[in-house]
Order: sequence, then structure tokens, then C-alpha cells
Amino acid sequence: MKSKLLFALFLAPAIAFAGPPAPHKEGIEGKDYKWNAQEGEKIEALTKKGDPKNGKDVYEVCGACHLPSGAGRPDGTFPQLAGQHTTVLIKQMADIRAGLRDNPTMYPFASTLTDAQELADAAAYIQSLCIPADHGKYEGKDAALQVSQGKELYEKQCKECHGANGEGNKEKFFPVIAGQHYKYLLRQMTEIRDGKRRNANPDMVKVIKPYTNEQLVAISAYQSSLVMPGSMCKTAATKKK
Repeated sequence: MKSKLLFALFLAPAIAFAGPPAPHKEGIEGKDYKWNAQEGEKIEALTKKGDPKNGKDVYEVCGACHLPSGAGRPDGTFPQLAGQHTTVLIKQMADIRAGLRDNPTMYPFASTLTDAQELADAAAYIQSLCIPADHGKYEGKDAALQVSQGKELYEKQCKECHGANGEGNKEKFFPVIAGQHYKYLLRQMTEIRDGKRRNANPDMVKVIKPYTNEQLVAISAYQSSLVMPGSMCKTAATKKK
């Protein structure tokens, strides 16, 4: 396991350019698209009990981009993964591996997973990580106003699925968004609105389709301010007590 992961880690740039392209499966643009069809590798991984210990080894290759802590990057290039629901992680990794979600940067890494069990193991380990409290937040003009306006939009149309504290819903495959980077949230919501994320939930597309760019900025600003009690990493000040 270790040798395979280290090989993938150090040669990832070469793989990304020299390896075969990711498969392309018809997504939301297709008339027969089903957002969360339980089939193939995904359903197999969801029925397996993930082993966090083995998942830690599997995650090693992921840590190059998402960091060992699962914190991701504040600039939004790589999302925060720590504490994410196993169902969400398995769905997204399986969709990338199957060519249903386009992510040419991650595909070479995701393709190194050998089977559904490793998918379940990696997800179990990632879910066990505490959510970093220090992450990328909105730092633009009129931050307080943007967060306030975003809160109004969120509570009106997003709270029902993603929860009051951004906790999501594991059973329904709705992701945790607390602790997520502002720039990543903005990029993903823009791509979903504009039809560029092919494995998007059609119900979410309907909700945000009418949103302006300014509204997406506001709602992303608010989402990135959310905190999940009991799930966030302890701050240095808290640890000293």
C-alpha cells in the first residue's frame, strides 16, 4: 500500500499529463440523469464498513493537495474534506472515478484506489478528522453586510438541506459546508448554477439558478462563516484550558 501511494504522490504531475484521460459519463445534461443513482462501485462502497486505520494510509496520497489535516487550501483550489460525511465522500470520489464529475486534477489520484473497500476506508478516515476552524472566509468589501445578506438567503432556501450550522445530512448525501473555504464554495455554486458541474443535484440547481453573481458572493460569505458545535478542531486557546 505505502509504495503504491508514495509512487502516486511523487509522480502525480506526470500521471496527470501522461496518463489516460478520465472517462466521460453522461451527467445532468442527459435526459436519463439520476442525481444519486445507487449503482456500481458507489453502492458497493456504501455497504462496506470503512476502516479508518487503513483509510489513513489510503488518504496519504490525498494529503498532498488536501493537506494531512484535511483542511484543504484557503484559496479554494482544494476543498476542506475533514469531517465530511462518508456518504458524500464516497459519492464524489466514485463520480470522479466514473467520469460523472469532471476533475482532471483529482482523477489521477482517485484512480489509484484499488476497490470499493479502499473508497470506504478513505471516507471513514476523512470523516473522523475534526473540521479546521481556521479556513478561508470572505475578506472583501462590506464583509458584515455580505454575511448578513447571505444569511437571509441561506435560511430561506439552503437551511432545510444543509442545516442551521452547515452540518448537511449524511443519509441524504447533503454535504457538510461548515468550515469550507469561501472561494471553493463560490466556485462550486457558480458552476452548479451555470450547468458546469455535471453531477449536481437538480433540486439545488433549481434553487440557485436565479441567483446573481452578487447573491452567490453573499451566500458563500455566510456559508463560510458557519461553525458546527462539537465538530470543529479546538483552537490553541481552548486546548490550554
